Amino acid sequence: MQRSRDLSDASEMVAPLIAGVAVAAVAYAGRYSLRAWQAFKARPPTARMRRFYEGGFQPIMTRREAALILGVRESTPAEKIKEAHRRVMVANHPDAGGSHYLASKINEAKDMMLRRTKGGSSAF
Repeated sequence: MQRSRDLSDASEMVAPLIAGVAVAAVAYAGRYSLRAWQAFKARPPTARMRRFYEGGFQPIMTRREAALILGVRESTPAEKIKEAHRRVMVANHPDAGGSHYLASKINEAKDMMLRRTKGGSSAF
């Protein structure tokens, strides 16, 4: 009889211990979450992902459409246009699984932005 009474006393002492450990764990988790949230809010703003143009291609490419394809402004210098062309072409090159049609449109956009279009102001 004494032995069963000792076991019940031990289980009565363990329950508050487990409850205390659980409360401490919740407190530490809450403290960690608050600190993580404050650090998240205090971080400097980063550049957000740009949205891509969600339209089809026009029958005759314009400078506006060419700038949208390359992700530059219409008044961008030639060197920046070449960098943008390289960046877009690396992502869409046919040898890397890209589309031949998209690659041709990207090249046409570069030519349009660099004013090297066929039938333009060429002397020939």
